[in-house]
Amino acid sequence: MRTVKIFRSKRREGTYLYVDAQEEFERVPQALEAQFGAGALVMELELTSDRRLAQACAAEVLASIEARGFYLQLPPQVDPVTGEERGS
Repeated sequence: MRTVKIFRSKRREGTYLYVDAQEEFERVPQALEAQFGAGALVMELELTSDRRLAQACAAEVLASIEARGFYLQLPPQVDPVTGEERGS
């Protein structure tokens, strides 16, 4: 279990950054921070690998935070013709 903070990008709709609650942006690359912009805190939660998240796999989020210090969730790509998510 890890306490994470989730930030919403004010610059890029549907983009979220998950970070360890204690480290916050310590290990987030400066280039990513610059592109992401000043994020708005959405929530802080206790995350376990079996917890259900709306658009991310909790185990992948935790693994990415452990290895890289963050997890970046991008908006789903939608096919303009069918309206369906691509890659699903």
